[in-house]
Amino acid sequence: MAKKYVAYVGTYTNGSSIGIHIYDIDMKKGALSERTVVPVHNASYLTKSTNGKYLYSIADEGVEVLKIERDGGLTPINKVGIDGMRGCYLSTDQSGKFLFVGGYHDGKVTVVHTHRNGRLGSVLDGVFHKGLGSVAERNFRPHVSCVLPTPDGKYLCAVDNGVDHVKIYKVEPTSGRLQLYDILHCKLESGPRLMCFSADGRFAYINHELTNTISVYTYDGSGKAPEFEKIQEVETVMDKEEVSSACCAMKISPSGNYLYCSSAGENTVGIFRIDRNTGMLTRLCILPISGGYPKDVDVLPDEKTLIVLCHESNYMRFFNVDYEKGLIVMKAKQLYVETPNCILISETEEEDLQE
Repeated sequence: MAKKYVAYVGTYTNGSSIGIHIYDIDMKKGALSERTVVPVHNASYLTKSTNGKYLYSIADEGVEVLKIERDGGLTPINKVGIDGMRGCYLSTDQSGKFLFVGGYHDGKVTVVHTHRNGRLGSVLDGVFHKGLGSVAERNFRPHVSCVLPTPDGKYLCAVDNGVDHVKIYKVEPTSGRLQLYDILHCKLESGPRLMCFSADGRFAYINHELTNTISVYTYDGSGKAPEFEKIQEVETVMDKEEVSSACCAMKISPSGNYLYCSSAGENTVGIFRIDRNTGMLTRLCILPISGGYPKDVDVLPDEKTLIVLCHESNYMRFFNVDYEKGLIVMKAKQLYVETPNCILISETEEEDLQE
């Protein structure tokens, strides 16, 4: 017997799709097969609870929570409003008490109380970012595109795509109130989009939508204040003169050895090897995926199969990854799914009896 996995794919529901698609994963073949679809209005981002028992989804109503059953199925629990416009990103704290919501449209960071029984509670705090960006025709006001706690749980990082910086907050452990502590300034007109940390928490990675780059930082939270030091910047596109491209997805592999990213416009996927000692990135490949707007990417737990969500082409594509040769090769048949936004791969409590 072996571990069994499912994939959750959130979609927009203004067409024929109705919510979150659940796929069973065949690890031997590196293939997905659709099981069912759970209705959620415009599921644009997904994350799991700290204890792994619940799935949170952005929805038109604010945020919806669903119980993850033993076989990976989803049972709706409740949904709550966030006292603002639609969110775009979700994360949880180490205690499991707080759900953080990033608001792209209104530049807001929201803290929602989460109960032990899985239910979402009230909004505990909400902070609107202020300021003007440097690109008037595109990023002229705050757009919170990512909210992510530091691995040590000491701070909450809010990436602001509109004003080119990352605000760093302290979260009061009882009330959930936010207190601005510091600001990490990115290059003007870079458009930071997403942030993630290395497996050991010593390094941070930020991708930049407008400059098509990833910045690498060291992170140290052991002192009285968080310390980020930039050590590297790498390009995420094949042609840096392609002005219509925009860096979008970014994920780190389960092993922590690789970073995957995608760029819309050029419609490519990049794979970088992570040096576990220095945190630095080495480019293995940046290659076209023959699909429109690769909005999200992920890799199966064995890291042999890369999944790309082609949002504008309405399908998922699958690639074999050869890390030694620096290649991705298309495999199997693409799966139709209308306007896919995000993918999350999850281990089930059941085991694969066919292994």
